[in-house]
Amino acid sequence: MTITAVVFDVGECLVDETREYGTWADWLGVPRHTFVAQFGAVIAQGRDYRETFQVFRPGFDLYEERERRLAAGQPETFGEEDLYPDVRPALADLRAAGLWLAIAGNQTVRAGTILRSLFTGDVDLIGTSDDWGAAKPDLAFFERVAEAVPAEPGQILYVGDRLDNDVLPAAKAGMRTALIRRGPWGWIHQHDPAAEQATVRIDSLTELPELIAEFNAAAN
Repeated sequence: MTITAVVFDVGECLVDETREYGTWADWLGVPRHTFVAQFGAVIAQGRDYRETFQVFRPGFDLYEERERRLAAGQPETFGEEDLYPDVRPALADLRAAGLWLAIAGNQTVRAGTILRSLFTGDVDLIGTSDDWGAAKPDLAFFERVAEAVPAEPGQILYVGDRLDNDVLPAAKAGMRTALIRRGPWGWIHQHDPAAEQATVRIDSLTELPELIAEFNAAAN
C-alpha cells in the first residue's frame, strides 16, 4: 500500500519550542537552564513532561496558568521565526509530489488559530486535540486523523518526534510512521529499541519526499 498522505505533529516537528519553554521558565521565575535540565530529566524517566512544572510549583495547573499568562499579556505563542528551517521546503516538495498534507497535534484552540495563519494554502487540513476533543496518545485522536484524511490508514505517514505520543500510537492505528530526531524527545527516544518500529527515521523533513518515493516504488 503506497503512502498518499503525510500528517505532521507540531511541537519539535514543525515548531522549535525553545522560545516557548524559555518563557515558561521566566513565568515560573526559575533560570532557563534549570528548567530545561529538569524537563530533560522528566522525559528521560518516561514521565509526563507536565510534571516538570510541579517540581517548581506544586499544584501547578497548566490550563489555569495559560489563562493567567493570556490575561497578563504574555500568552504562549509561536510564529514564522519558530518554524524549523526545513519546514517550508519540505512542504513545498511534498505538495509538488502530489501528496495530501495535514497538521495534527496536541494543541490548544489558540495554537490552532496560529497554525492556520501560518500554513494557509500549504496543507489540506489542520486539526488539534482541542478541536477534536481527543488527545495523543489516545487511539481516538488517530481515529479522528484517519476520518479526516482521504486515504486508508496504511496510506498515511504520521511524522513526529516522540515514540509514546506519535510513532507507537499511530502505528497501532494502522498508519506508517516517521520519527524525526530533534527536540528533547527526539534525541532521547532515538536510543529506545522501540524506535526501530518507525517506518522511517529522519533528521530532516526534507528527507521525506525521496524516502516516500522509494517506499512507494517498492510497494508497487
